Amino acid sequence: VIFCSISEAVKEYPEMVKKYLGSVVPVGDNYFAALNSAVFSDGSFVFVPKGVKCPMELSTYFRINASETGQFERTLIVAEEGSYVSYLEGCTAPAYDSNQLHAAVVELYTARDAEIKYSTVQNWYAGDAAGKGGIYNFVTKRGMCAGANSKISWTQVETGSSITWKYPSVVLAGENSVGEFYSVALTNNCQQADTGTKMIHVGRNTRSRIVSKGISAGRSRNCYRGLVQVQPSAKGARNFSQCDSMLIGDRAAANTYPYIQVREPTAVVEHEASTSKIGEDQLFYFQQRGVDAEKAVGAIIGGFCREVFNELPLEFAAEVNELMSLKLEGT
Repeated sequence: VIFCSISEAVKEYPEMVKKYLGSVVPVGDNYFAALNSAVFSDGSFVFVPKGVKCPMELSTYFRINASETGQFERTLIVAEEGSYVSYLEGCTAPAYDSNQLHAAVVELYTARDAEIKYSTVQNWYAGDAAGKGGIYNFVTKRGMCAGANSKISWTQVETGSSITWKYPSVVLAGENSVGEFYSVALTNNCQQADTGTKMIHVGRNTRSRIVSKGISAGRSRNCYRGLVQVQPSAKGARNFSQCDSMLIGDRAAANTYPYIQVREPTAVVEHEASTSKIGEDQLFYFQQRGVDAEKAVGAIIGGFCREVFNELPLEFAAEVNELMSLKLEGT
């Protein structure tokens, strides 16, 4: 297994990088992908050879230290035939009054019978209670299931950044390939999150699953925006989408924007969405049993997000629960 910085990979494995870099996210895909392609200097590179199951979690940590700056890392993960890798990234930044820009690009490529599991815990600085400062998080993430029976699974927990614009996607080109997206997006104070996914069904008998949980508190706004596209070649395609939103307080907002484009009559597409609120009766029930309001809110949200947390590596699931509780203190 090759795991190194992308700058080292360019020097040590130039042909490999040249073959895959920009093949999933083209230079002109969108404004921020073009910006990243022009200025990125480093990031991560993973190559898993044919038939190799990576025995450990690979992880990276990104931090923005300087104020009034931008970070433009690039991640490229390639899984050859019959291989498997699980990758986790974490992100944090110190508190500054000025804004910083994070515009990363992530490309995943799976060959026949290969699987990539990609997990993100994003805790960029979100700005103060009045909305001053924070990170602008504009990220392009996409996976290509090129081979038959391949699989790409995205799991993300978004708790930070002032404004988030992020749609991890999967192009299901290989026959019987599978794409999964599990997401928790928590916003508080003046945060804005516009997240979701795109599942593009191209191959026959492809399957995708989307589970999105949005939690809005303070004066924040949380949007889920998802695209499920079934092309004429995707006979027998199946999709299930579940988008649940939870509101805390009276000033937060949550929106769901599903886009469903089906051009193949044999496809089966299911979508369900719900919006709920933590009620006074629920808090009263906990408090009658000696649990204070903040711990009660934490327990309710832990249950609400359990389906996504179960997809995280075991050692991170407990940490994420604690992180969510800290983010909601005082709400």
